[in-house]
Amino acid sequence: MRVREALTAPARQLEAVSMTPRLDAELLMAHALGMSREQMLLSAMDAEAPAAFAALLARRLAHEPVAYITGRRAFWTIELEVGPGVLVPRPDSETLIDAAVERFGPRGPATILDLGTGPGTLLLAALDQWPQARGLGIDRSEDALAYARRNAARLGLGDRAELRLGDWGEGIEGRFDLVLANPPYVATDTDLPPDVADHEPATALFAGADGLDDYRRLAPQLPRLIAPGGIACVEIGAGQKQAVAALFGAAGLTVASRDDLAGVARCLVLANADE
Repeated sequence: MRVREALTAPARQLEAVSMTPRLDAELLMAHALGMSREQMLLSAMDAEAPAAFAALLARRLAHEPVAYITGRRAFWTIELEVGPGVLVPRPDSETLIDAAVERFGPRGPATILDLGTGPGTLLLAALDQWPQARGLGIDRSEDALAYARRNAARLGLGDRAELRLGDWGEGIEGRFDLVLANPPYVATDTDLPPDVADHEPATALFAGADGLDDYRRLAPQLPRLIAPGGIACVEIGAGQKQAVAALFGAAGLTVASRDDLAGVARCLVLANADE
C-alpha cells in the first residue's frame, strides 16, 4: 500500500484520541520512513508504506504523545529531543519568545535566564534567535537537564548555554536582561487528557489547589533577577491573568500581558517598577 492510502484509515482512527488526527498520522508515517513530514509530503506519498508504521500508530492510539514516539518536537526555529520525564513543548509557549523579540528586537538581550528549562525549550530558542546572547537554564530535574544538555550540544549552543540543577531562582547570583519561565500552573484536581496525565511529568504540570503555587514562589524572586532595563516573560494558564498579575504586582513589578494565537492571555511581561 502506498503512503497516501495508508494514511486514510489511521487518521480516522486517531480522531478518538487526538484533536489533530491527520497531522499525527503524517508525523508518525514520516518517522517510520526516516524523514521529515515535509519531505514525505513532497516526495514520498507514492512510496510503499513502511511496516514500522503500525507499531507507532498503536502507541499513539494508546494515548502516548506523538513527541515521545518520535523523540522530537519542533519549537520556534529549533527542533528539540524530548521524551519521558520532560514536558512536551507547546506552540503556546512561543508567545514568550514573541514578547521578548518585540521588546529587544534584532539586537537582543545579552544575558538570559530560563527558570524551569525542561529540555531547554525557551533558553535554546532564545539563544538561537540571538547569536550573541549567553544563557543559564535551571531545572530541578536531572532527567530534564540531560535532555537540555543533549539539545544544546546538537544545536551547537553548548558553549553559550549553562545548564544547572536548581530550584527556581534560589541561589542564583547576578541579574539578567531576559528572564523566561514556564512554571507548572495546572490545579491538582484538573482532569487532563490521558496523553498528558498518563505520560508527562506531574511535577511540570501541577501547582497546588489553585495552580498558583509556583507563581507565589517566583514573585518575590524575580525583582532581584531582572537587570535594569530588562524584562521577565512568564507563561500563565487560561484564566489566570488577573490572579497571577496581582502576585507579581505585589512584588513591585509592572505587568503587561500578551495573548497567544488563540487570543488567550498566555504571557505576562514583567519589569521592575523603580527602574
